[in-house]
Amino acid sequence: MADLRGGIDLGGTKIQTVVVDSTSAVQGEARHPTPTEGGPGDVARAMEDALREAASAAGVDPAGLAGVGVGSPGDADGKTGVVSGARNLPGWEGSFPLGETLARTLGCEVRIGNDVQVAVEGEYRLGAGRPYDSLLGVWWGTGVGGGIVLDGKPWLGRGAAGEIGHTVVKRNGARCPCGRRGCLEAYAGRAAMEAKARREQAAGVETDLFEIMRKRGKDRLTSSVWEHALREKDPLTESLIRRAVRYLGTGIASACNLLDVEAVVIGGGLGVRFGERYSAEIEREMGKHIFVADDPPKTHLAELGDLGGAIGAALLVSPV
Repeated sequence: MADLRGGIDLGGTKIQTVVVDSTSAVQGEARHPTPTEGGPGDVARAMEDALREAASAAGVDPAGLAGVGVGSPGDADGKTGVVSGARNLPGWEGSFPLGETLARTLGCEVRIGNDVQVAVEGEYRLGAGRPYDSLLGVWWGTGVGGGIVLDGKPWLGRGAAGEIGHTVVKRNGARCPCGRRGCLEAYAGRAAMEAKARREQAAGVETDLFEIMRKRGKDRLTSSVWEHALREKDPLTESLIRRAVRYLGTGIASACNLLDVEAVVIGGGLGVRFGERYSAEIEREMGKHIFVADDPPKTHLAELGDLGGAIGAALLVSPV
């Protein structure tokens, strides 16, 4: 059906897919875990399976879609469909023709974009960003990603704009998954927080985080594991979350001082789960560093929820 489009949000822990109609209303959706082993080909097959499930729920074969949009981490080249350096995914250090691979297996056009940028554009067009001409999206999840809209248009730079997670918030600070030191992601990204928690436990710090992980049948500290540990008032969990919030506020404020946007939208797996609880603290931390203190940007939580990235990805494809 030419008025139906697919959207795939490729994350470090989950692959969320949707099929939407011409109004972006969801007609079918599916969520699969992101593979933890293998390489880009294995991830692509998992994406195909998840999209086929969403299409089945919508009563359509993937080949009948107007197309499929994909929001991918790493350097996602919208012109070639090649994704490079998606380091939060297994074995994805080099380049892989993700768009071409999925187009061949799904039988329809596939367009590729940066995962956070497409999610932010979804919020700009359909969600919390609708009242504004400029905004910064901050997606707090496996990593810390960003997306920018200026004067009503996405700002992509040379293709990698918005990497707020790799702005330096502490010189010679903690090691980031990217290999550098002091990045915001080194303090607030879920993967870096898990690595820190494992080091603390190995050093003798008591925590129930990993017992909760095992009881919930997880192989990593997902956002739901962090939430359950917070409910149980696990001290290490509380400490690491507040550390993340502190650095998020610092990093966001610095980006706002540079861009002077009207609004900040916070999303992502941890952002959706914890945003309401910690948004006031993030704003207080921002307030310590905002240059124009009497008129700070408005802060909002993403309105499209867990499906927002996939819905935003579907916007990459125009209905026929």
